Amino acid sequence: MKIHQRRRVSAFPLQIVLIIPFILQILGAVSLVGYLSFKNGQRAVNNLAEELMARTSDVVDEHLKSYLAIPQTLNQINADAIRRGILDVRDRQIVGKYFWDQMQAYDFTYIGIGLTTGEGVGAARYDGKTITIDDWTAEPPNNVITYATDNQGNRTQVNARWDYKNTNESWYTQPIAAARPVWARIITGNYPTGPYIAASASRPIYDAQNRLVGMIAIDLHLLKLSDFLRTLDISQSGQVFIMERDGTLIANSITAQPFTLAGQKIQRLQAIDSPNSTIQSIASHLQVSKGLQSITQSTSFQLEVQGERHFVNVVPWRDRYGLDWLVVVSVPETTFMGQVNANTRTTIALCLGALVIACVMGVFTSRWIARPMLRLNQASEAMASGNFLEQTVETSNIRELNTLSNSFNHMAGQLRGSFAALEKSKEELEDRVEERTAELKNTLEELQRTQSQVVQSEKMSSLGQLVAGVAHEINNPVNFIHGNLTHVQEYTESLLEFVELYQHHDPNPAPEIQSVAEDIDLEFLQEDLPKMLTSMKLGTERIRQIVLSLRNFSRMDEAEFKAVDIHEGIDSTLMILQHRLKATSSRPAIELVKDYAELPLVECYAGQLNQVFMNILVNSVDAIDESNAQRTYQNIKDHPNRITIRTSTVNAQWVEVGIADNGVGISKEIQQRIFNPFFTTKPLGKGTGMGMSISYQIVTEKHGGKLECFSTPGEGTEFIIRIPLRQHVKPAV
Repeated sequence: MKIHQRRRVSAFPLQIVLIIPFILQILGAVSLVGYLSFKNGQRAVNNLAEELMARTSDVVDEHLKSYLAIPQTLNQINADAIRRGILDVRDRQIVGKYFWDQMQAYDFTYIGIGLTTGEGVGAARYDGKTITIDDWTAEPPNNVITYATDNQGNRTQVNARWDYKNTNESWYTQPIAAARPVWARIITGNYPTGPYIAASASRPIYDAQNRLVGMIAIDLHLLKLSDFLRTLDISQSGQVFIMERDGTLIANSITAQPFTLAGQKIQRLQAIDSPNSTIQSIASHLQVSKGLQSITQSTSFQLEVQGERHFVNVVPWRDRYGLDWLVVVSVPETTFMGQVNANTRTTIALCLGALVIACVMGVFTSRWIARPMLRLNQASEAMASGNFLEQTVETSNIRELNTLSNSFNHMAGQLRGSFAALEKSKEELEDRVEERTAELKNTLEELQRTQSQVVQSEKMSSLGQLVAGVAHEINNPVNFIHGNLTHVQEYTESLLEFVELYQHHDPNPAPEIQSVAEDIDLEFLQEDLPKMLTSMKLGTERIRQIVLSLRNFSRMDEAEFKAVDIHEGIDSTLMILQHRLKATSSRPAIELVKDYAELPLVECYAGQLNQVFMNILVNSVDAIDESNAQRTYQNIKDHPNRITIRTSTVNAQWVEVGIADNGVGISKEIQQRIFNPFFTTKPLGKGTGMGMSISYQIVTEKHGGKLECFSTPGEGTEFIIRIPLRQHVKPAV
């Protein structure tokens, strides 16, 4: 006769069974939180770097426009004065003092005229402080006399004599070749007052008979651009530089100047020869991979420099007088990643600390649970071996184990009285174990639901902080622009009225004025400019409304109950969802019907209630889009999509908000489960199943209200929210 032995199954101690899943769960949560924290930090760094570089490029662009526009404008004013005979170029004494006065008003390095006769006069400020006057005749040698001046612009003494022919200079020859105002090539010099690198704004000048008289030019000291770049906040950690299309540096934010001295001669630097390794690498990358001449629009990229990643933004800068430069902004990743890495390390340290604490608590908890179980096991083994006497188990501080011990003791007593009752007691014990298992399962599900709600709440809090921060940053410049548009409009209207008055009193202007008026299409400009300013004013007003909606939706300062306007929260939510409601290529815009009653202020958690509106409205738009999948554009246009929002008061103590759509509707089976946690009908990755569950909890538990869903498949769905006006009112039933 064969004896079949039962195969021995590997068994694990109860302490390990209790601890290992708990540790694995905590470890998974710690790893996920650390990974998400790192990824979110990187994403935030990229966005912040792009925003910082764009803002810096805009600041540089505005400075270049204002700094480089003044010379050309002043040249035109002086040329007009000469053409009209207001300024006599033959009287070099008066012209020199005239230019001296303009040097007092503007930050120029040089302003002067060179006549076709070879004569000329100019005012200079090479050291940035002292103004001198140069007066020259046609033929060298020593035809230029430099005079010192007093505080009235009068010539006092001769400082120097030197040779000069203005007809050989680029500021004189290039405007003649171009037959229009231009920027002459950049000139350099090393004077006793210091290095000199300047750009010359030059234009031809004519007399009243439109005959060429000579050239007028204004020099700007380009080293002042480097001084400006060094004042930018970004220059403390990043690099900003400007270069010509051939790669020659014009200005940079580093302490080193964009030139070298070869003996006593200034030699301008190529960007690839800069002493700064970052500027070298960026310039080399642009020349090799993109080509400086081919950059026609703003370009952003990332570049590795000496093992460190840099964010780079390249913006072309041009004007109508021939300047064609490249503005480059670079920011190292470490500028932003320092705090992000510190926060990540702190998060990981806290998570690991929580893991250690959880493990320690798990060990003590498992021992606390396992010890009475071990005593129960020993008594059971004794009874299995036939020893029924004195087999009782001490009670435990754990309710379930205490109940189990009492059951065991009762079972032992029954066994001593009757062996036949053993089977029945065993069944009772198994039932009790199953009941406790079901209770533990329910507890675990509740824990998972609570964790998901906490994650969702943290996401909404982060979103609120981000929205409030962005709204605050946008609000200040928009208010500045909006406030100044009124003054710009008044000034523009005044200028247009002045032009009309001038046209009225001088209907036959000079041919040159008539030609310029035709070139700029003066009539169209007079008609279109006020419209353009009105459009800009409407646009800034629209931005202010959007910013206000973002701030109202975020409600960052309303952590407690507060009396608010419910309509304001609904409108803010609709403003944020405007991109989902407007027309697309596949459907017309969703019609929005507002049936608002006059409501008093309602005491509530405003931010959380806005979250409820957002969840319901997003589901309504998704339901409408789902119903449109099988419909043509014309069919949708004939039977338009619609979302209806109505508000009312109930019994003067409750406020009711109804949100209805004409989407696909919801079946009875789904309606019964729609507020269950983790339940969703959306495809994988489209939804978590927590939106409506959290909304139900916010309305019912946080506000003592009621949230109901009424739907007919194929016709639409309506959600009705009812909350008390004051929180001392009993919840709705």
